[in-house]
Amino acid sequence: MLMPKKVKYRKIQRGRMTGRATRGNEVSYGDYGLATTEPAWITANQIEAARVAMNRYCKRSGRVWIKIFPDKPTTKKPLGTRMGKGKGAPEIWVAVVKPDRVMFEIADVSLPIAKEALRLAANKLPVKCKFVYKDPSREATLI
Repeated sequence: MLMPKKVKYRKIQRGRMTGRATRGNEVSYGDYGLATTEPAWITANQIEAARVAMNRYCKRSGRVWIKIFPDKPTTKKPLGTRMGKGKGAPEIWVAVVKPDRVMFEIADVSLPIAKEALRLAANKLPVKCKFVYKDPSREATLI
Protein backbone atom coordinates (compact mmCIF):
# COMPACT_ATOMS: atom_id res chain seq x y z
CA MET A 1 0.00 0.00 0.00
CA LEU A 2 1.18 3.53 -0.75
CA MET A 3 2.28 5.74 2.14
CA PRO A 4 5.22 8.03 2.89
CA LYS A 5 8.30 6.55 4.56
CA LYS A 6 8.65 9.53 6.91
CA VAL A 7 6.54 12.60 7.59
CA LYS A 8 7.48 15.83 9.31
CA TYR A 9 4.21 16.08 11.25
CA ARG A 10 2.14 13.03 12.26
CA LYS A 11 -1.25 14.74 12.44
CA ILE A 12 -2.44 17.45 10.07
CA GLN A 13 -5.66 19.42 9.72
CA ARG A 14 -8.39 18.56 7.21
CA GLY A 15 -7.91 21.53 4.89
CA ARG A 16 -10.18 22.65 2.03
CA MET A 17 -10.70 21.27 -1.47
CA THR A 18 -11.86 24.38 -3.32
CA GLY A 19 -11.00 25.24 -6.90
CA ARG A 20 -9.73 23.20 -9.82
CA ALA A 21 -6.40 21.42 -10.28
CA THR A 22 -3.86 23.69 -11.94
CA ARG A 23 -1.08 21.11 -11.93
CA GLY A 24 -1.31 17.49 -12.95
CA ASN A 25 -4.32 18.23 -15.14
CA GLU A 26 -2.85 17.04 -18.45
CA VAL A 27 -1.86 13.61 -19.75
CA SER A 28 1.94 13.74 -19.68
CA TYR A 29 3.35 10.19 -19.67
CA GLY A 30 0.84 7.91 -21.37
CA ASP A 31 -1.61 8.22 -24.26
CA TYR A 32 -4.86 8.11 -22.25
CA GLY A 33 -5.76 9.19 -18.74
CA LEU A 34 -8.43 9.12 -16.05
CA ALA A 35 -9.30 12.56 -14.65
CA THR A 36 -11.64 13.36 -11.79
CA THR A 37 -14.58 15.74 -12.16
CA GLU A 38 -15.16 16.43 -8.45
CA PRO A 39 -13.01 17.01 -5.34
CA ALA A 40 -12.38 14.14 -2.92
CA TRP A 41 -9.98 12.24 -0.73
CA ILE A 42 -8.73 9.06 -2.43
CA THR A 43 -7.40 6.49 0.05
CA ALA A 44 -4.35 4.31 -0.52
CA ASN A 45 -6.60 1.22 -0.69
CA GLN A 46 -8.71 2.77 -3.44
CA ILE A 47 -5.62 3.67 -5.48
CA GLU A 48 -4.33 0.11 -5.14
CA ALA A 49 -7.71 -1.40 -6.10
CA ALA A 50 -7.85 0.78 -9.23
CA ARG A 51 -4.28 -0.18 -10.17
CA VAL A 52 -5.00 -3.89 -9.79
CA ALA A 53 -8.20 -3.60 -11.87
CA MET A 54 -6.33 -1.86 -14.72
CA ASN A 55 -3.43 -4.29 -14.75
CA ARG A 56 -5.73 -7.33 -14.66
CA TYR A 57 -7.77 -6.12 -17.61
CA CYS A 58 -4.71 -5.21 -19.71
CA LYS A 59 -3.10 -8.55 -18.78
CA ARG A 60 -0.02 -6.45 -17.94
CA SER A 61 0.54 -5.62 -21.63
CA GLY A 62 0.35 -1.82 -21.33
CA ARG A 63 2.18 0.65 -19.11
CA VAL A 64 0.35 2.28 -16.21
CA TRP A 65 1.29 5.44 -14.32
CA ILE A 66 -0.18 6.46 -10.96
CA LYS A 67 0.00 10.25 -10.74
CA ILE A 68 -1.40 10.72 -7.23
CA PHE A 69 0.22 9.81 -3.93
CA PRO A 70 -1.50 9.49 -0.52
CA ASP A 71 0.63 11.83 1.58
CA LYS A 72 -2.04 13.13 3.98
CA PRO A 73 -2.68 11.18 7.21
CA THR A 74 -6.25 11.12 8.50
CA THR A 75 -7.01 10.29 12.09
CA LYS A 76 -9.77 8.24 13.65
CA LYS A 77 -10.77 7.77 17.25
CA PRO A 78 -11.46 4.18 18.41
CA LEU A 79 -15.06 2.94 18.29
CA GLY A 80 -17.00 3.55 21.48
CA THR A 81 -14.72 6.34 22.70
CA ARG A 82 -16.28 9.40 24.34
CA MET A 83 -15.78 12.88 22.94
CA GLY A 84 -12.70 14.86 23.93
CA LYS A 85 -9.34 13.54 25.14
CA GLY A 86 -7.48 14.79 22.07
CA LYS A 87 -7.29 13.91 18.42
CA GLY A 88 -7.25 10.27 17.32
CA ALA A 89 -4.28 8.31 16.00
CA PRO A 90 -3.39 8.41 12.26
CA GLU A 91 -5.43 5.66 10.63
CA ILE A 92 -5.37 5.95 6.83
CA TRP A 93 -3.46 7.86 4.16
CA VAL A 94 -5.29 9.88 1.51
CA ALA A 95 -4.47 11.84 -1.63
CA VAL A 96 -6.37 15.10 -2.06
CA VAL A 97 -7.68 15.43 -5.63
CA LYS A 98 -9.41 18.41 -7.19
CA PRO A 99 -11.51 18.50 -10.38
CA ASP A 100 -9.56 17.90 -13.65
CA ARG A 101 -6.70 16.13 -11.86
CA VAL A 102 -5.34 13.22 -13.97
CA MET A 103 -4.97 10.31 -11.54
CA PHE A 104 -3.97 7.42 -13.81
CA GLU A 105 -2.38 7.20 -17.25
CA ILE A 106 -2.03 4.26 -19.61
CA ALA A 107 0.00 3.66 -22.76
CA ASP A 108 0.96 0.92 -25.26
CA VAL A 109 -2.63 -0.39 -25.54
CA SER A 110 -5.42 0.17 -28.06
CA LEU A 111 -8.19 2.72 -27.44
CA PRO A 112 -10.98 0.19 -26.56
CA ILE A 113 -8.72 -1.65 -24.09
CA ALA A 114 -7.61 1.63 -22.49
CA LYS A 115 -11.22 2.85 -22.19
CA GLU A 116 -12.40 -0.35 -20.54
CA ALA A 117 -9.38 -0.58 -18.20
CA LEU A 118 -9.86 3.01 -17.04
CA ARG A 119 -13.62 2.46 -16.66
CA LEU A 120 -12.91 -0.49 -14.35
CA ALA A 121 -10.48 1.69 -12.37
CA ALA A 122 -13.06 4.50 -12.15
CA ASN A 123 -15.56 2.06 -10.60
CA LYS A 124 -13.15 1.55 -7.68
CA LEU A 125 -12.95 5.28 -6.91
CA PRO A 126 -15.42 7.44 -4.90
CA VAL A 127 -15.54 10.21 -7.55
CA LYS A 128 -16.99 10.70 -11.01
CA CYS A 129 -14.24 10.44 -13.60
CA LYS A 130 -13.69 11.27 -17.25
CA PHE A 131 -11.55 9.62 -19.91
CA VAL A 132 -8.98 12.06 -21.34
CA TYR A 133 -6.59 11.91 -24.28
CA LYS A 134 -3.04 13.16 -24.67
CA ASP A 135 -4.09 15.01 -27.84
CA PRO A 136 -5.86 18.19 -26.62
CA SER A 137 -8.05 18.44 -29.73
CA ARG A 138 -10.01 15.30 -28.73
CA GLU A 139 -13.00 15.62 -26.43
CA ALA A 140 -12.95 14.19 -22.90
CA THR A 141 -15.73 11.71 -22.18
CA LEU A 142 -17.32 10.86 -18.86
CA ILE A 143 -16.89 7.29 -17.66
